[in-house]
Amino acid sequence: MSAKVFGIDFGTSMLKIYKKNEGIIFDAKNIIAIADGNRVIAIGDEAFEMYGKAPSNIDVDFPVKNGVIANIANMLALLNAALETVSRKYGKLTGAEFIVAAPTDITEVEKRAFFDLVSSSIAKTKKVRIVEKPIADALGTGLDVTTAHGVMVVDIGADTTEISILSLGGIVLSKLITIGGNRFDDSIIQNVKKQYNLIIGNKTAEVIKKELSVALPEKEVKTLKVFGRDIVTGLPTEKEINSNFVYESTSEHLHSIVDAIRVILERTPPEISSDIIDSGVYLTGGSANIRCLDQLISQETELTINVCEDAANTVVNGLGKIIENSKLDSLAFSIRPTSYGA
Repeated sequence: MSAKVFGIDFGTSMLKIYKKNEGIIFDAKNIIAIADGNRVIAIGDEAFEMYGKAPSNIDVDFPVKNGVIANIANMLALLNAALETVSRKYGKLTGAEFIVAAPTDITEVEKRAFFDLVSSSIAKTKKVRIVEKPIADALGTGLDVTTAHGVMVVDIGADTTEISILSLGGIVLSKLITIGGNRFDDSIIQNVKKQYNLIIGNKTAEVIKKELSVALPEKEVKTLKVFGRDIVTGLPTEKEINSNFVYESTSEHLHSIVDAIRVILERTPPEISSDIIDSGVYLTGGSANIRCLDQLISQETELTINVCEDAANTVVNGLGKIIENSKLDSLAFSIRPTSYGA
């Protein structure tokens, strides 16, 4: 394998790039700001600062939705800008190889889009391989997916939750549901509007979620002061939100995730079920650290729940393990090129 090998995780919320022997070298919001329809003015965290504030001539867009590429042109422009940043620090990308993580429960056309996107980028490489995201996820948690010992990984991302059973380097069962952190944000926005007559933005909802989200009712509630626009007066105002209010706003979605986990468990072969009883369920993704979520899932499934360290980076770190361990090389596969981007 070449010395120039990169792993890319095209998350709905974050774009992350891993370089062989260097670790994570790019970690920024997967968002782009385009002025007048064709001029890229910002990407990543800088573009996110413009989200919800930009005038009509500036389009601020998340090009990945529900785990797949929703806007090819914007994602290509964003990737090229990110690769330019990488090349300025680490040299030209000529001859580089790329390994990309892709969700399992999507169509072959959607998977091929990841391959074609990187092939069409400024890297000008045809050495692009795909890794099933749950496999990278499990490797990033420190699990050995190449043995006959079955494992269960639940990745709660921004737009989706992917629930997977893995064994012998492959995926036995997988289910992708369109519930994730963004759905929690939307519910918080709606309920704040309904209960407090206050209109808040997505950024404020995300702050509320990170600070106050909890999967079970709490006796000692946490509170947070938030700012928004009063529906009645139309003026900026301040309200105090508590964690039990956030629990009531998001509990339906959290229980939907639990229900999906139970469905997969009911379909799991008995031999693998015994492995899962021994090792438990591994929880990853940006929303894995919601307080008491492990307790909720444990109560409903009677299984041990392991919340992974650095849960937001397990996928990209898993790509890094494949890049740096030749014994795992077979876990990445190629897709036949198409005329896309030609």
